[in-house]
Amino acid sequence: MATKIRLQRFGRKGYAFYQVVVADSRAPRDGKFIERVGSYNPNTNPATIDLNFERALYWLQVGAQPTDTARMILSREGVCFKKHLLEGVKKGAFDEAAAETKFQAWISEKKSSIQTQKDKDREANKAVAKARLDAEKEVNKAKAEVIAQKKAELAAEAAQKEAEARAEEAPAVEEASAVEETPVENAAPVEEVKAEVETPTEAEAPAEEVKVEVEAPAETPAEEPKAEAAE
Repeated sequence: MATKIRLQRFGRKGYAFYQVVVADSRAPRDGKFIERVGSYNPNTNPATIDLNFERALYWLQVGAQPTDTARMILSREGVCFKKHLLEGVKKGAFDEAAAETKFQAWISEKKSSIQTQKDKDREANKAVAKARLDAEKEVNKAKAEVIAQKKAELAAEAAQKEAEARAEEAPAVEEASAVEETPVENAAPVEEVKAEVETPTEAEAPAEEVKVEVEAPAETPAEEPKAEAAE
């Protein structure tokens, strides 16, 4: 039975992750499988790989053929390199100890390169974030300048309107002050006017004198007519 090491899709639309399985080459992609040997999540940076190293190496040694993506995953994890070293041991090129030393050196170098790549990605992300922050600061600065200019224009306009209003009110105030301060011509002093009002005229007699003149009796005696009659 021909076997293949391939990926079986899981997840939702737009966020897919995969199981690394060993299955019959005639089975459908998402059908039955013989054994699950790992998982692969390409949505992270770097991609997350969880692999059963010994079982994947076993299936490679017994002839299982990986797909292109599965081969990339196995190569990244060192399964293919370990298979190559074991084949060299079988051929007598070197012993198992030398093969293990080479494999550990490869693992260390691989980890170092992965860490270097992570550091580069981290620095790149920091640079992108800093550039985005600087751009946002520039935008905010430009907005602040526009707002300040607008406020200054409004303040200048308000000051101009106030100055115009004061200029319009000034002539009216000066005219009113001039009218209040102008003296009335030929106006008599207040005390003289009051004296003229309170002093009675010569033609007017006091009320008591008029009463006495009206009530005084005639001075002619009552007995004079009798005397004239006797004569």
